[in-house]
Amino acid sequence: MATTFEVVAEPRRREILELLRGGEHLVGDLGERLSLAQPAVSKHLRVLREAGLVDVRYDAQRRWYRLRPEPLLEIDAWLAPFRRLWSESLDALEQHLETMPDDPGTKED
Repeated sequence: MATTFEVVAEPRRREILELLRGGEHLVGDLGERLSLAQPAVSKHLRVLREAGLVDVRYDAQRRWYRLRPEPLLEIDAWLAPFRRLWSESLDALEQHLETMPDDPGTKED
């Protein structure tokens, strides 16, 4: 089975997850929004479902897909150290900017 990283590495799957972030969608709706044929969308949804990233709800003949964000915690945990790195860099930039004069035409001596 593919890891969450491998599954979301595919750009179309990320687009599907982004659409599902806004709520449930039918396969046909996803296909229209992505300009993809229904079989291609279904293939991506199967991979996402097997990875636990989406759930399906059956309503008669229709299948509603929705996001399951829990598996994305793996990616979030992996990104945490990088987020801290960026946060430290941005804090340093903020401190530097606070020491600069307010008027760009003024020189500090």
